[in-house]
Amino acid sequence: MATAGKNLSNYDKESLPDTTPMRIGIVVSEWNNDITENLFKGAHETLLDCGIDADCIFRMNVPGSFELIYGCKNMQYASYPVKNSKLRKGLDAIIAIGNVIRGETAHFDFVCQGVTSGIKELNLNKSKVPVIFCVLTDDTHAQSVARSGGVHGNKGSEAAVAAIKMAAIKQGL
Repeated sequence: MATAGKNLSNYDKESLPDTTPMRIGIVVSEWNNDITENLFKGAHETLLDCGIDADCIFRMNVPGSFELIYGCKNMQYASYPVKNSKLRKGLDAIIAIGNVIRGETAHFDFVCQGVTSGIKELNLNKSKVPVIFCVLTDDTHAQSVARSGGVHGNKGSEAAVAAIKMAAIKQGL
């Protein structure tokens, strides 16, 4: 396994772009809630640690990972209040957080393929807002735990760093 014994969530916030103008959306699947809440926590804490104001982080819950696509699409076209202003503004990046664990049927394959294709489609054709893929697709619950704050770090944190970098590209920084 490529991640055996490694925590891949370390980042150097000094090497990241200025985050003060950034506004980040996070769409979180409620399915496998123990995992997705840990991923959200990792993403949220990283965004705050990197200087994004709490008022510039917006969350939306959806029932499952397959619904992340629709949630992200709707979040892309919404506008959100600007702190201390009557203005409203869109987002600079969106993180899609989900978890699919292999079961006894082909459902796993269909959901994983659908979510991957849907997020790809959003990034290619549907919006100018980058959508970061933070959907764990593991064989076991233990593997998901290891990647949502366990021995392999927190993929939510990694997604937050990716969102910051992609938001900077979107802003032309």
